[in-house]
Amino acid sequence: MSSELISFVLGAGFNLLIAVLIVRLIYYPVSPNKNYVFTFLAFNTIIYFVLGLFTSVELSVGVGFGLFAIFSVLRYRTDEMPIREMTYLFVLIALPVMNSLLLANADYARLMVANGILLAVLYVLEREWGFHYETSKKVLYEKINLITPANRAEMLADLRGRTGLPIKRVEISRVDFLRDTAELKIFYDEPRRYQGHDDFHPGEFPYEEEDLIPQSNSRMKR
Repeated sequence: MSSELISFVLGAGFNLLIAVLIVRLIYYPVSPNKNYVFTFLAFNTIIYFVLGLFTSVELSVGVGFGLFAIFSVLRYRTDEMPIREMTYLFVLIALPVMNSLLLANADYARLMVANGILLAVLYVLEREWGFHYETSKKVLYEKINLITPANRAEMLADLRGRTGLPIKRVEISRVDFLRDTAELKIFYDEPRRYQGHDDFHPGEFPYEEEDLIPQSNSRMKR
């Protein structure tokens, strides 16, 4: 076995190890989605192998940026990809580009530092350490008499009681006097994922639409 082949295999193994750590230990505990896990690891692996075939650093960089451009245009047009998953995809596309270039230059110190910082940043962001997020949802509200400024406190109490959410504020987007409804935008603090909310994902409403307002005389915007 030649030294170049050994170096190539070890580099591929190291890149795959970092990718597995990102996907399995950081992404997967929050979003155990089989399709995205498959996509992340498959893209990461094939891109490293493609770049490993090029001996020219300049050519590898050009191919790497070309892949970024292609995937930015495609963005998996068949299904809308959430921003969070798109970010992970770009990270796992950039990872083999970075690793292949650093390994080609035998810059092992920078390789370890760059991968270590990347893992640390993703871990901290996913654990939401030091961050506080606010979520908003649109609601079609039928108690139109409560939307006046004088009844704002009563409306907030009603919405909190019916949704079970710690709603902080409400914005009135549209009023339909013909149907006696108002379109509201409610704002509340997003539950922390690692404090008993493992099944909660950013942007998802933790209630069925029919559960928010009684069926008999109320509606939710779909």
